[in-house]
Amino acid sequence: MTSGQQPPDTGPWFRTRSGLVLIGFLFIAGFFLVTEHTAHLLGILPYLLLLACPLLHFFHGGHGGGHGGTHGGDDHPRREGEER
Repeated sequence: MTSGQQPPDTGPWFRTRSGLVLIGFLFIAGFFLVTEHTAHLLGILPYLLLLACPLLHFFHGGHGGGHGGTHGGDDHPRREGEER
């Protein structure tokens, strides 16, 4: 290589011939994984729903966390001499 020449631009890896072959193989393998194991995947859905409940409560932050809602509060202004 002389000083005036630059290496050819090969581009991203997925545009090369071997990258396209790899992507095609992954799509075919993914298709067969989904079609052959659908019964196994659908069998765990009830357990995923049960798992989602505690996770929702954990990440939601509980009840009355000051989200600006009307839980336990009164949005109407009090009149003079009126107690809650």
